Amino acid sequence: MCSRKRRFSDEYGSLYSHLPFNDVKEVFLGLGDEELLSEDLYREIYFKLAKKLIAEKEYEFTLFLSANVEYIKAALEGLYHATYSFDKYKTDRKKLPELTINVNSNIAEVEFFEILAEVKDIMQSIFLSRDLVNERAEYLYPETLANIAKEKLSKVGVEVSIYDEKECEEMGLTAFLSVGRASERKPRFIVMKYLNNPESEEIYAFVGKGVTYDTGGYSLKPSASMETMNCDMGGAGTVIGAIHLIASRKVKTNVIAVVAACENMVSGSSYKPGDVIYSLSGKTIEVENTDAEGRITLADSIYYTTNKLKVTKVIDIATLTGACVVALGEIFTGSITNNQEFFDKFKLAADKAGERVWQMPVDDSYRRLNKSKVADVKNTGGRYGGMITAGLFIENFVYNNIPWIHLDIAGTTYLSKPEKYMVAGATGIHVKTLYNLVK
Repeated sequence: MCSRKRRFSDEYGSLYSHLPFNDVKEVFLGLGDEELLSEDLYREIYFKLAKKLIAEKEYEFTLFLSANVEYIKAALEGLYHATYSFDKYKTDRKKLPELTINVNSNIAEVEFFEILAEVKDIMQSIFLSRDLVNERAEYLYPETLANIAKEKLSKVGVEVSIYDEKECEEMGLTAFLSVGRASERKPRFIVMKYLNNPESEEIYAFVGKGVTYDTGGYSLKPSASMETMNCDMGGAGTVIGAIHLIASRKVKTNVIAVVAACENMVSGSSYKPGDVIYSLSGKTIEVENTDAEGRITLADSIYYTTNKLKVTKVIDIATLTGACVVALGEIFTGSITNNQEFFDKFKLAADKAGERVWQMPVDDSYRRLNKSKVADVKNTGGRYGGMITAGLFIENFVYNNIPWIHLDIAGTTYLSKPEKYMVAGATGIHVKTLYNLVK
């Protein structure tokens, strides 16, 4: 025991394991200063623990946890995160043996199983989001995304309506269709409704960017920049995962999720730089750059959602700009809003989820950068302040100025390298935040 003490530090992140072949096996975790602990630190350290035990082929263990319910939840989430992988295309993949985890805590057994059930639902919905975003565009395109949404969500009580290209034309979704018209894989407009609180007039809307593959169109991306464009529907993955979680938990709330799914490809029928296109709102859009396509699809999605569906609050989630990645890296989601009270409530939900968000400034000087000489608005405000001008482009299509939040997840939805308890690839970012918000 003395030797073990010398090797182990109680500093946060310290891990010492004693795993003899035929004796009592023990692992010690350093949690550091109790006053500095947080739920996110618990997620991280228990992720590290599970990875260590899996690497050592130890698949059954007992955890000794405090009676703090939020810390227990966070620890369980960390353990779940350690089990995720996207290896469906590996021919030599090996199925991870089932983990058996016994928990020793002072909380009542009934309460523990309630906690476990919620964490399981949370993580299954995050993993659904990750699987969608990690999937390759050869297999996930507008039609298959719509079909998966209908299959998964119908099972948990969500009403899913799918509109094909002809129906979208009849609905007046002209801007959205302009982006998708060059692809042989035709667009789908997906509306998902979970209305479980008839006593409330509050209806939240989550609008996710659903560009299942983005070449940049005639403003063609370099080849290296296209390699991960299967993740350009990260916003769609988030809203599908979020409404799946909300419905799975039978939350007493009203939520509508909307995804305009298309591919931004190149052909003789592509929309072009210099074009002026119409939108559902009646406003015209000058196309300066066909690689700024996501905001064009969101123009119709946001207007349809806020005007036709009569929602009371709206959040759009999109892998929208490289400018956001330059500003905030893969660590913080960039955000702008037209309603500070709504944003403050959202921020509390994000902090609770351990999902980091940074609010950007809004000013008429940024809005003026989107002004067009030939149309009502142009689809890029230029190089400077690009994350903000992209969000403020979308603001033009929020009907009646209802409370709105824009989330740019270009950096946070798909990681180039592991971060904390997230592996490289899709993160399922903000599934949990949106759940916390309406819960």
